[in-house]
Amino acid sequence: MAEKKKVECVAGKGIVGDRFFDFKEDFKGQLTFFSEEVYLDLKERFNVDDRGPSVFRRNVVLTGINLNSLIDREFSLGDVDMKGTEEATPCYWMNQAYCEGAEEALRGRGGLRVRILSDGELSQGSQSLVVRT
Repeated sequence: MAEKKKVECVAGKGIVGDRFFDFKEDFKGQLTFFSEEVYLDLKERFNVDDRGPSVFRRNVVLTGINLNSLIDREFSLGDVDMKGTEEATPCYWMNQAYCEGAEEALRGRGGLRVRILSDGELSQGSQSLVVRT
């Protein structure tokens, strides 16, 4: 994983340069989100200071939103329209990448898988998240 200041999103395909870009038609994980609050909880719970949120292999880290509330909902982040598809379910690999017990601790809060509905750019920093009702 490499931290970037800006990424280009392409509707139906994903992030330009990502390993899953144009992976397969209608792929549910064209973009993945992870919660900064969940990361900070794990860091404190397991006393792990030498690994950042990138070890969880999610594309974007957000703060202040319950990611599971976006499942089956359309929303926009910055100028990119998206739809939450499902939880990014944690797997056994989390125990190796972060620490033993991480997979269990992430159940129900492993992140969000997203379909990209419109082309646009995401930039590091504060961008407004608008959820459609």
